[in-house]
Amino acid sequence: MNINGICISSTTDEHGTIYVYQTRTSRILSFDRKIYQSSMKLNDINGLDLSYTQAMMTGLLFISKVKTATIMGLGAGSMAKNLLSSFSELDIHAVEYREAVAKVAKKYFFVPDTDRIIIHIDDAVNHMKNTDIKSDIIFSDLYNFEGMEPKQVQPSYLRDCKNTLNKHGVLVLNIWHTALSSGEELDELLALEFNNRLLSFEVDSGNTIVLAFKNDIPSIKREELLAKGEWLQEEMNIPMERYAKLLWDTQDL
Repeated sequence: MNINGICISSTTDEHGTIYVYQTRTSRILSFDRKIYQSSMKLNDINGLDLSYTQAMMTGLLFISKVKTATIMGLGAGSMAKNLLSSFSELDIHAVEYREAVAKVAKKYFFVPDTDRIIIHIDDAVNHMKNTDIKSDIIFSDLYNFEGMEPKQVQPSYLRDCKNTLNKHGVLVLNIWHTALSSGEELDELLALEFNNRLLSFEVDSGNTIVLAFKNDIPSIKREELLAKGEWLQEEMNIPMERYAKLLWDTQDL
């Protein structure tokens, strides 16, 4: 099914076409005119419209104070904008393979021109292998017009992500339509790379959100988790209380 709305921009590079659609209330980024890669409410340009991007923010529940974040896959910049507007002392490094996508994000989705965000035009695997940037949290949301980028679940990429996290850092993965033969195979790979220091849950969209911890998962009580969710909800204007409850109810914390 094609995306409802008016196509207000189409940009073609060597990897395909980048479409921007607009409805009465939203602006949408798509690579195939069918699947939403990102969506932005016109009356809340710094918000997170898609449920899986909101759910990825659960990684922040386990970080006492986030100072540096890395986003693998800028897309339309939804996560970057929300984080920048929510945490005044946070610096962001965003890695985007396609320069044309970054230009579209700035022009049509209002990614701000500020020294608090550095956009690296690079292959995700190459960037992680060579960077010396340490992050409190890494959000990995690597997709192309065919679905999830297979590199996102390569052992070497996962290992490099882990190595670039700070001591108490968290890697947050958005898993959807994995090329691995089974969910069990992916679970085994993640368990091996992160020594079973994993939490995961599924959201309504069918996406699975995985939190992979560099070191031990912090011990936290239900009341503390929900209180942190309530605080993040106020700061970020997304339903973090609901995701904190969902995370608790689907884990053995």
